[in-house]
Amino acid sequence: MDLVYGLLVVLHLVGWAIVLGGCLVTLRTSELPKGALHGALTALVTGIVMVGLRSAEVGDLEPPDNAKIAVKLLVALVVTGLVWYGSRKPEKVTRGTVGAVLGLTLVNVLVAVLWR
Repeated sequence: MDLVYGLLVVLHLVGWAIVLGGCLVTLRTSELPKGALHGALTALVTGIVMVGLRSAEVGDLEPPDNAKIAVKLLVALVVTGLVWYGSRKPEKVTRGTVGAVLGLTLVNVLVAVLWR
């Protein structure tokens, strides 16, 4: 089970890296990167699966912090919603939208790393 959980963590990080890196590259333009929707959905789905696996495990590991997970889920849903909206209506995407996706992705990463 540790191997599966480790692979999910890698996929989760790759998903956020696609969103973060793509938004950094396109920050000066008013368009979202092509793979941002796939990256956000990958991160969202793998995060949900990781929480389910972690909650179901019996052993030495602590269960996940539900408040932290709720904050991360809310931010991930907002990022995914913004990227989905931007992919459906690319003419309405502004630099502010790209900046918001970038900033919220950074917030999600900071919550994951710094919230103990």
